[in-house]
Amino acid sequence: MTKFMRIAMLAPFGIRPKGTLAVRMLPLAQALVRRGHSVRIVAPPVHNPQDAGTCVDYAGVPVTHIPLPGLPGPAGTLQSVTALLRQALHPRPDLLHLFKPKGYSGLAALLARRLYPTIPLVVDTDDWEGWGGWNDLLPYPRIAKTVFAWQERDLPRRANAVTVASRTLETQIWGFGVPPAQVFYLPNGVLQSENEHHTRNPDARATGTTSHQPTLLLYTRFWEFDLHDFIAALVAVVAQAPKVRLLVVGRGERGEEVELLHLARRAGIAETIDYRGWVEPQEIPALLTAADIALVPLDDTLINRARCSVKLLELMAAGLPVVAGRVGQVSEYIEDRQSGLLVPPGDPAALARATLLLLEDADLRLRIGAAARTAVSAFTWDRLVPIAEQVYRTTLHFR
Repeated sequence: MTKFMRIAMLAPFGIRPKGTLAVRMLPLAQALVRRGHSVRIVAPPVHNPQDAGTCVDYAGVPVTHIPLPGLPGPAGTLQSVTALLRQALHPRPDLLHLFKPKGYSGLAALLARRLYPTIPLVVDTDDWEGWGGWNDLLPYPRIAKTVFAWQERDLPRRANAVTVASRTLETQIWGFGVPPAQVFYLPNGVLQSENEHHTRNPDARATGTTSHQPTLLLYTRFWEFDLHDFIAALVAVVAQAPKVRLLVVGRGERGEEVELLHLARRAGIAETIDYRGWVEPQEIPALLTAADIALVPLDDTLINRARCSVKLLELMAAGLPVVAGRVGQVSEYIEDRQSGLLVPPGDPAALARATLLLLEDADLRLRIGAAARTAVSAFTWDRLVPIAEQVYRTTLHFR
């Protein structure tokens, strides 16, 4: 077998900001191309129908969005599945890598196993999708939730190998009966450019604030933690540091940001919060520079244990000192008291104490921020890509 490989990746949905394709699948594909491999991505235009029927090259990786189906219901599903498979197999790849075991692409991978059993299949999972995970967070139809839960368990068993983004997902896949030798830990990473060392200006602030106002950053989707617990922690911080400001970036899946702001008003700390909502990706670096401390509160839930947060990596790569809940993958990235502060999940008093400790000690903030930036350098995609190569060579060896 030659070193050069032809890899077709099946995406769960099209390119969109902060989605799986943009922050996991695409950078891995680009790193593989830099290593001399040929990679192409095929995606259904879920969430981005305006891109249907297009093919765009992203730094050497062609991304094809299949056309929208011309028929409704199950017939349209069959159209999408066959279109995905047709694009993925022409020209014929050495292997298929499915990202997220769900949806149209999951059905296309299942069809490929039946029709082309000699083409190895690798399945990637980076979140808990079924019951206790995204099924509970998003308003999918009941039939879709049932299919997703089945796909999450069935497809890894059919694959030649499984890549997982977290240690929790690793143990979950083992629990499905997949042999450990076929399961490969491939955490999320950052681009090299995101981890270039730069000098942060401690006095830098977002537009409209003063240079002496200490700023906390909450970069979130809100479902990761209990809103009441977080407000309790913020109240305790404001009581000791009344000039503090909380910069909130993100939007909830079910309007949780509205409840957060309501609770803040009831607690009398509404003026502390600067809510920015969802912002364009290119605006994020300036907001990270504007903050002194990043907060990553987490509850101990299955979905939090299973996920591998790219946001956390972004915060660390920016040199921000992070206070995070000690849940799941967080401990893989942060060494407590060295590259961040870890607190028990769902403990507002501990979150407040750790935040105040950093607010009161500028030297500690600088030291931990610098250590965070150094720690995340081990998780650039160019350093992680050999894991994917090992997976592919292992599956091709089984042919």
